[in-house]
Amino acid sequence: MAATTTASATNTADDTLAQKSSDPNIVSGGRLAAKALKNEGVDTIFTLCGGHIIDIYDGCIDEGILIIDVRHEQVAAHAADGYARQTGKLGCVVTTAGPGCTNAVTGVATAFRSESPVIHIGGQGSLTQHRMGSLQDLPHAEIMRPITKFSDSVRSTERVADMISMAARECFAGAYGPAYLEIPRDVLDREVHIDNAVIPKPGAYRASVRSVGDPADIEKLADLLVNAERPAILFGQQVFTARGQDEAIALLRGLDIPGYFNGASRGMLPPGDEHHFDRTRSLAFKNADVIVIVGTPFDFRMGYGKRISNDLKLVQIDLDYKTVGKNRDISLGLVGHPGAILGAVLDAASAKIDNGKRQARKQWMSKLREAEVLALEKLMPLFTSDRSPIHPFRVAWEINEFLGDDTIYIGDGGDVVTISAQAVRPRGPGQWMDPGALGSLGVGTGFALAAKLAHPNKEVLCYYGDGSFGMTAFDMESANRFGAPYLAVIGNNSAMNQIRYGQISKYGEQRGNVGNLLSDIPFSKFAEMLGGYGEEVRDADDIQPALHRARDAIAKTGRSAVVNIWVDPTEYAPGTKNQTMYK
Repeated sequence: MAATTTASATNTADDTLAQKSSDPNIVSGGRLAAKALKNEGVDTIFTLCGGHIIDIYDGCIDEGILIIDVRHEQVAAHAADGYARQTGKLGCVVTTAGPGCTNAVTGVATAFRSESPVIHIGGQGSLTQHRMGSLQDLPHAEIMRPITKFSDSVRSTERVADMISMAARECFAGAYGPAYLEIPRDVLDREVHIDNAVIPKPGAYRASVRSVGDPADIEKLADLLVNAERPAILFGQQVFTARGQDEAIALLRGLDIPGYFNGASRGMLPPGDEHHFDRTRSLAFKNADVIVIVGTPFDFRMGYGKRISNDLKLVQIDLDYKTVGKNRDISLGLVGHPGAILGAVLDAASAKIDNGKRQARKQWMSKLREAEVLALEKLMPLFTSDRSPIHPFRVAWEINEFLGDDTIYIGDGGDVVTISAQAVRPRGPGQWMDPGALGSLGVGTGFALAAKLAHPNKEVLCYYGDGSFGMTAFDMESANRFGAPYLAVIGNNSAMNQIRYGQISKYGEQRGNVGNLLSDIPFSKFAEMLGGYGEEVRDADDIQPALHRARDAIAKTGRSAVVNIWVDPTEYAPGTKNQTMYK
């Protein structure tokens, strides 16, 4: 009888319409995939359906994994990335073969440059049709290899769960990042006896990633900090991604050190906290005697490290050995978990506190605080400008004033979003999201969907440029469909303005508008088409009331809202004017 059941079950690999076995001991590749994902802590997958992957859906239903289907695979990949950032767990995107995979490339590449743990499971034609030109056949594993930490193909149904666990392990090895796993259709559809399948047990094949590195280096860093009079610490993406923010904050407070924040680490301390600094980084870095860079590389955002003097002690802490000391020399490098390292450093330093040096550090923070106040005062005329068309700095300021204590802010765009970093100050950890070093436009819709699903009780606001909104906004319908409405604010200058500035400067007015001008589109109508609230804003004083009306409408209708703000296309971010992204 058992032999008959097994024989019948294996027919599913050859017959796409064959019914699955009802025997609980007989499992398909798709069900094994879902079991493995569940073991990895995955509770939600983001996907767009395709015949190569539907057996995974069957497994997800059995395992209680939520299936979020969207309209474009790029959005699915961004959503998986966003879900990983918001939850600290493994994000998962599932795509079909061919264009399903290639459409997700930008989202996976964004996760790669942002060091976000995402597993991408992709479909493939049957092994029996290998290199025969099957539907949507492409060398997916080869395509994905340069933008993942792991990229491979499953060759037997018995190994599906094992390979998923292997890929997931890679996502958290060293600096976090994405992995890709291709599963051919017949491998996925085939059924096997569960006793023949390799299913690693949760907790039985992992080691802790909370490494503190070399204990001697912990002591060296502790000595540097307790003896420093003008230290500064910059916390990058990894600190929050690895959930090391508690130790990071404790170190600042325990030793009285000013903290600066970029990427996902924004919001680790609320604005107004005595150890939170954000407008004096250049000043601090110019005058510091010790600088500690935690969890961010010396890439273009850091001027490749060239803006930091060689006449000070420079320390770099990173999850990835390859990143430490890349692009410039350092005084001390530590490789390991940022939270574990910072906690160990504080423990070591606590027994060495020099009160004289501590007082010097307090005076240093006081001077920086005075400079922070002056820097803000200098910007206030722009933040409060009542010009028409609306100054983009005013929009950024009004958004910051609108944010609640639990609002998750997402920036998706070029120039207007770059400007928003001048004003927007998230109130808590995880409440700032941006595309990261890849600079991808179109991340916002997937991020917003994921953030709202991860935190249903929090408000989600995505600030788009009109160019980025046009790329992926139709998946606002997906957000509405799954009960994850959000507030979309658009800084509309009818252009790809960040690029436009460089073109005008380089080629003159006659050729400066080529390839970057967009139509004047009343995007508020888009929200209305989807059953939500929309409003056009052309006067600066109307921004705040419009945002509040949108918030109220979302609460009332359960649908996303769009506030389309028309901004001055002749105003640009300082970084755009200086072209710092290319220097």
